[in-house]
Amino acid sequence: MNNEKTAPSQAVLGWREWLALPALGIPCIKAKVDTGARTSTLHAFYVDTFRRQGQLYARFGVHPVQHRSDIVVHAEAPVVDQRKVSDSGGHREERYVIHTAVALGQLQWPIELTLTNRETMLFRMLLGRTAIAGNAVVDPGQSFLAGRIRHPWEAYGAGAPSDP
Repeated sequence: MNNEKTAPSQAVLGWREWLALPALGIPCIKAKVDTGARTSTLHAFYVDTFRRQGQLYARFGVHPVQHRSDIVVHAEAPVVDQRKVSDSGGHREERYVIHTAVALGQLQWPIELTLTNRETMLFRMLLGRTAIAGNAVVDPGQSFLAGRIRHPWEAYGAGAPSDP
């Protein structure tokens, strides 16, 4: 079925997808595709800032796999903004904003990400509507249209989780 409003180069996303953030060293992360959220957000369990040649940078740590605090990616990126963002509970928080590229299969495009601790949330990343607009359309009745990753820890060189 051809939808005239969908450009041929646009991806079709389900409501959750496995994405990559190659410039941050994140080969896979399960994201909620959230058209109700304006901004995209990445889980960062710590964020430190520093200056390099006058430019503000954020250095941060990510646990990209849910329930695997032993898997850690440390990354840094220039801070492009600081914004007050409301979470799903209506709480406002000042967050650092970075630019990076998101990859879905063979497609890749630039996005803005805010950094915040999402430790208690089901998804380590939200892909918001400003990152989706013009790049993808969402089929909310589908999941993982770009494919499932059964053992995400393998992408990070980690073994299977041990039973408690």
